[in-house]
Amino acid sequence: MTSPALLAAATPAAAHRARSRTRALLGISLGYFMVLLDTTVLAVAEPDLASSLGSSTAGLQWAVTGYSVAFGALLLSAGAVADRHGAHRAFRLGIAAFGAGSLLSAFAPDIWTLVALRAVLGAAAAACVPASMALITRLYPVAAERARAVAVWAAVSGCAMAFGPMVGGVLVDLAGWRAVFLVNVPLAALVLGLVAGRTVHGPRGERRIDWWGQLAACATLALGTDALIALGDSAWPHAGWSGLGGAVAVAAFVRRERRSPAPVLPAAVLRARGMGALLLAGAAVNFALLGVLFVLPLLLRRELHLSPATAGLAFLPMTLPPGFNPLLTGRIVAKVGPWKPVLGGLALLAAGCGVFAVAVLLGTPYPLLAVGLLAAGFGVSFALPALVTAVVTTAPEGGAGAAGGLLNAVRQVGATLGVAVMGAFAAGASLAWAMLLPAAACAAAALAVRRARRPLDS
Repeated sequence: MTSPALLAAATPAAAHRARSRTRALLGISLGYFMVLLDTTVLAVAEPDLASSLGSSTAGLQWAVTGYSVAFGALLLSAGAVADRHGAHRAFRLGIAAFGAGSLLSAFAPDIWTLVALRAVLGAAAAACVPASMALITRLYPVAAERARAVAVWAAVSGCAMAFGPMVGGVLVDLAGWRAVFLVNVPLAALVLGLVAGRTVHGPRGERRIDWWGQLAACATLALGTDALIALGDSAWPHAGWSGLGGAVAVAAFVRRERRSPAPVLPAAVLRARGMGALLLAGAAVNFALLGVLFVLPLLLRRELHLSPATAGLAFLPMTLPPGFNPLLTGRIVAKVGPWKPVLGGLALLAAGCGVFAVAVLLGTPYPLLAVGLLAAGFGVSFALPALVTAVVTTAPEGGAGAAGGLLNAVRQVGATLGVAVMGAFAAGASLAWAMLLPAAACAAAALAVRRARRPLDS
C-alpha cells in the first residue's frame, strides 16, 4: 500500500508535470499560430508594400509565394529531419530562424530581398509543423489526452486565420507593412521560452533523408510558379525558359524517386485508395483560400477605397468560422465520418467563390461579398479538419504521419498555385474570371472525392 507521505510527495510532482506539459503545449500551439499567421497576415499589406518598394504585381506574387514554395516543398522532408535529429531540436531551430528571418524581413530594402527572406521563413515554418505534431504525441501518449491537446492546437491555428488579415490591417495602418514582420520577433521569443526545458524532447532516429530528391522537388515548384507568374505578366520568353526548367526538374525528381532508398513521396501512402482525391481536395482548398486572400485585398483597396485596417475587418465573415466551427466539424466527423463534411466544405467554397465573381460583375457591393466570404469561411472550416481525419484513416498501417505531412505539403502547393494563377488572371483578364478559377478547382475536387468515396462505402 502506498503511504500518505509518498502520495503527498507524488502530488506536487504530478502537478508540476501537468503544468510543464500545459506550458509546452501552449508554446507549440503558438509556434504553429505564428507560422500560419504569416500565410494570411500579409494579405492586406500588399498595396502598402507595393507602394513602399515600388513592386509590380509579379513581385507581390513572389512575396507571398516565396513563403509557400519553400514551406510546401520542404514539408516533404521536414518530418524526416525531425525524426532523425530530434523533434525538439527541429522545432526550436525553426522558431529561432523564423524570428530572425522576420526581423530581417522588416528591414528589407527591396522586393527581391524580401522574396528571398520569405523563402527563408517558409523553410523555418516547414521545420516547425511536423515537429510540433511529433512533440504533442510524446507529451500526450494517452489517446484521450492527445485528442484534447490536438483540439487545442487546431483551435489556436484556426485563430491565426481569423486574426491574420485583421492584425495585418491594424499593423499596416499604425506603422506600415514592416510592422507585419516585426510582430513575429517577440512572439518567437515567447515560444522559445515556453518550450525550453526537458519536458519538450524528441529522440534521435535513423530515418534517411534524400536531399537530392528534396532539391528537385523545390526546383519543380519554384520554376513552375515562376512560369505562371511570368505568363501573367506576358513575359513569354521568361515563362518559356522557366517552364522548360520546371519540366527538367520534374523529370529529375521522378527519376530520383524511382532510385532513392528514401523517397520524398511515400509510395505506399500515395497508392492508398481514395488518397489521391483527398490530396487533390487539400490542394483545392488552399488554392481557393490563398488565391482569394491575394486578390480580394487588391479589389477592396482599389474599388471600395478601404484602409488596411478596414479591409482586414472586411474579411471577418471568412476568417472567423475557422476559429470556432472546427469543434462542430469534429462532432459531425465522429457521427457520420469525414467524407460528407469534406464534400460539404468543398461545395461551400465553390459557391462562395462563385458569389465573388458575381459581386465583381455587379460593381463589388460589400453585402454580396460578405455572403461569399461567409460561405468560403464555413467551407474551409468544414473541409480542412475532416480532410485531416480522412487522410490519416485512409493511410496504410504505419503511414499516418507521412500522410499528414503529405497533406500539408500539397496544401502549400495549392496555396502557391492559387496566388500565382489567380494573380496572373487578375492582371491579364478580369477579376470575375479569376474568382471562377477556385470555384472550378473546388468543384472538380468535390467530384473526385465523391467518386473515390463510393467504393469505400460499398
